Amino acid sequence: MGGVFEPLEGGGAAVALDEIEISILRSLAVQLLELIGPGEPEPAEDADPLAVLFAAEGPTEPPSDPALARLFPDAYGGPGAGSGEDPEELRARSAEFRRFTENDLRTRKREDALAVVRSLDALTPAGDGAAVLELAGELPLRWLGALNDLRLTIAARLEITEDEQSGELYRLPDDDPRKPMVMAYLWLGGLQETLIETL
Repeated sequence: MGGVFEPLEGGGAAVALDEIEISILRSLAVQLLELIGPGEPEPAEDADPLAVLFAAEGPTEPPSDPALARLFPDAYGGPGAGSGEDPEELRARSAEFRRFTENDLRTRKREDALAVVRSLDALTPAGDGAAVLELAGELPLRWLGALNDLRLTIAARLEITEDEQSGELYRLPDDDPRKPMVMAYLWLGGLQETLIETL
């Protein structure tokens, strides 16, 4: 089972991870949490849920960090947008959409990354340093979301914009400073792919 997700009897997925893999995954998930930033303060228990929904306003401008821009893209416009549409109108629609959705999206991405950290913290490695991570219930989908976010973040840092570019990464020399990030990107892709196949 080493390094790939396999189905669990009764639903869910499992993967064997060694101490180094656990440490890398946990570190990446914590870095993702730091990148996404702190959550919104919780509303008072007696607050009207509808009022809270309409009072909460998120940002209207896209993030300046390329990794965050990849995680929180504009809803309208961007690459492949119709050439006949007014760019100012697309920006205005994207800003309005972002204002009402980005905070919730950040919360979900934060919860996904936290689920990864908590899952890994609950593992007890055996004498050989390996442990089997079993995901059931909502955890496989949380992990899938976090793995996707980690890959998008690393792709932004590596300036990968198209799938075809990942082939070039295989040919990087070992002394290239991007090599560790490339290896993490490819490894996360394998985990993501086998988790999708398992589900």
